Amino acid sequence: MPNRPKILKQTVIAQTRQFCIEALDLEFSNGERRQYERLARCASHGAVLVVPMLDPDTVLLVREYAAGIHRYELGLPKGKLDAGEDMLDAANRELKEEIGYGAAKLHHLHRVSMAPAYLEHTIDIILAEELYPEKLIGDEPEELQVVPWPLNSIDTLLASGECSEARSIAALYMALAHLNGRS
Repeated sequence: MPNRPKILKQTVIAQTRQFCIEALDLEFSNGERRQYERLARCASHGAVLVVPMLDPDTVLLVREYAAGIHRYELGLPKGKLDAGEDMLDAANRELKEEIGYGAAKLHHLHRVSMAPAYLEHTIDIILAEELYPEKLIGDEPEELQVVPWPLNSIDTLLASGECSEARSIAALYMALAHLNGRS
């Protein structure tokens, strides 16, 4: 592996309440210089995507509005970590806010990036089991519809056209592999 490029200059070129665009002046190990732009983390403390298992065979999905594609989409509960919050605590809080359940058992499956060439963000995928009813008030503008789905039917979910988010799809397959790997 070559050495990572050296960041010569890092400049915020645009910022909103949610996004921060940075210009990076880089020098590569061969002396070549380039400027890259990326969506940076800004004040983010991280994020979680939760695979809530109602029972060993049933995952709970949420249907919520996706502004990026201007439609309702089926996916997994997700959200940002609050300052000082542990990823497992954040996962449990998001579950309570979005689907009205907490989890007695939480397991970190993996950390994934979404578009590493231009997006600094990563998300931690958490498997949630042994659910129990508990509701917290969240920040969603409307009540999310909770949709139970057979975990073994991911292909049917994808064929429905209602779930296109790559990180939810990856998380579902990771959870299925993890759960099927148990003896």
